[in-house]
Amino acid sequence: MDLKKFIENQGLADLPVGLGGCRNSDYFFDSCDYDLMVFDENSSNNQIIPFENDIITIHHSSLSETNTKKLLQYDKLKIIQDESWNLKIFLSKISEKRDSLFSDFAKNSLIESIFCCQKTKDAIQNEDPFAACWQKCACYYLADAISSLNHNSSSPSHMLDSLRKFPKNSTNNHISNILQTIGIERATPTLLERMLKSSIGFSDLIEQNNHSELIQRKYDYFMENSMLSDCYFYLGYINKENFISIKDELNKKEDLIHLLKIAFDIESETNLLLHHAETIQSSCSQIIETFSQG
Repeated sequence: MDLKKFIENQGLADLPVGLGGCRNSDYFFDSCDYDLMVFDENSSNNQIIPFENDIITIHHSSLSETNTKKLLQYDKLKIIQDESWNLKIFLSKISEKRDSLFSDFAKNSLIESIFCCQKTKDAIQNEDPFAACWQKCACYYLADAISSLNHNSSSPSHMLDSLRKFPKNSTNNHISNILQTIGIERATPTLLERMLKSSIGFSDLIEQNNHSELIQRKYDYFMENSMLSDCYFYLGYINKENFISIKDELNKKEDLIHLLKIAFDIESETNLLLHHAETIQSSCSQIIETFSQG
C-alpha cells in the first residue's frame, strides 16, 4: 500500500499524518482498512475511501485532542509525515499517560454501561421500543471496559477474539456475562445476512460516509472464514456506535426500530431482557468496586 501516494492524491501532504488501527499491529485481517489519522484540526466525520483494492479510513484529528477514546486511538501511532515534529511531541505525551488513559476509558465505559442498563429498565417500564437496543449497548460498553483494563484498544473486528484470550482474573471473569447476554450463540449464516443488510441500511442513514462498503467487506471475510460469532459481535458493535450517536434524537426516530430489530438481533422477551440488564449492571458494579479498592 503506497500511503504516501494516497496522501498526496488527497491533498494532505502538508499535514501531520499517522497510521493507526490494526494495520499498525501484528494482527489484522485482509479485510481490515487502513486507519489514517490526519491532524487537520477538523471535526468532520470519518472519510472511507477505496484505494489500490483496499479501503482507507481518514480520521480527522486534532493535536489538542482531550477525548480519552480518541487519544487511545493514537496510542503507538506510526508517523508517516510530521515535518514540524508536533505529532511526535503529542504522541510522546500520550505515551507518558498511557496507563491512566486506559484506566479512564475503562471507567467511562463502565459508567456508560450502567447508564444503558438503567435506560433498558426505564424503557421496559415505559414500553419504549428501544429497550433491547439499550441492553445491547450496555454489553458492548462492558466489553470496551474490560478490553481497556487489559490495555487492549477497542477494535470491533478483533475484540471478541481478544476477549476469549484474556487471562483469567476477577475482572476478566465477567466476560462470560457479555457472551451469555449479547446473543452470539444465535449467529447463523441466514441471520447474519439479514443483520448485515439492516446494519448497512442503518449506517447509510446515520453516517452517510461509505462505511457500508467496509462493513460488507468485513462481513465477507468473516463468512469466508466461518467466523460467525465474530461477525455477529462486529455487526452489533458497529450498530452500537451508530445508535449511541443518535441517542438524544430517538424520540424523533421511532421508525428506526424496524431496522434495528434486525440489525441488533434484539431480544423481545421482557423478563429475559430485564435479567440481561441486571447481569451486566452487576458486572459493572463489581468491577467499579475493584477499582475503588485499588
